[in-house]
Amino acid sequence: MKNYKLTIQYDGGRYKGWQRLGKDENTIQGKIEKVLQVLTGENIEIIGCSRTDAGVHALAQIANFKTNRKLSEKEIKDYLNHYLPEDISILKAEQVPDSFHSRYHAKDKTYLYKIWNREYSHPFLRKYSMHIAGKLDIDAMRRASSYFLGAHDFTAFSNAKSKKKSMVRELYAISIEEENGLIRIRIRGNGFLYNMVRWIVGTLIDVGLGILDADQIPAMIESKERDKTGRLADAQGLYLESITYP
Repeated sequence: MKNYKLTIQYDGGRYKGWQRLGKDENTIQGKIEKVLQVLTGENIEIIGCSRTDAGVHALAQIANFKTNRKLSEKEIKDYLNHYLPEDISILKAEQVPDSFHSRYHAKDKTYLYKIWNREYSHPFLRKYSMHIAGKLDIDAMRRASSYFLGAHDFTAFSNAKSKKKSMVRELYAISIEEENGLIRIRIRGNGFLYNMVRWIVGTLIDVGLGILDADQIPAMIESKERDKTGRLADAQGLYLESITYP
């Protein structure tokens, strides 16, 4: 049996997220598995590194699958790109050791969030960024972001339904850059809870608008209460940018 690693790019706007939902094939995982099953003649299950939410995009999602078929890397890549919808693209297909697991072996992930910060919406960015009309205070947002760095229990910044597993995650870096009205927020960490990035970004937005104070962040984290934080940022502004492996 051979193990293949896929690097995948997608526009998540019309999908219900990465993870297959029962018999509903309107997910990224469902679409790719359906094509691979035709190619291999086998029941294929893809393991994705990150279970991106409905409407969230990916610049470089990593996944792996196993098959008994003898297929070249080029054959897999070409077949998938030919039969997948145009909003899903396979950037690379490569054979990897049998032990490789896209989720368990990931060292860290980087998410990118885009905000269009002008009075009026941008016709060509409206599906790929969150529009905030009020002027954001970038310096205040940067000050607030520093409180998120390090290892914390991020219960207050997640919609995770199960609290049985650890809610502690470590964030290594957060950068906030602005250019001609487009703000890019990058967050790198060892893992992320359900909706965690969107709650953090939404809270930073509220700080930037003066609704919240940057120095309130430590108390929000400590509270472990969802209703103590800021807003939930829109899904269309979020991108899984990169994943690194040892």
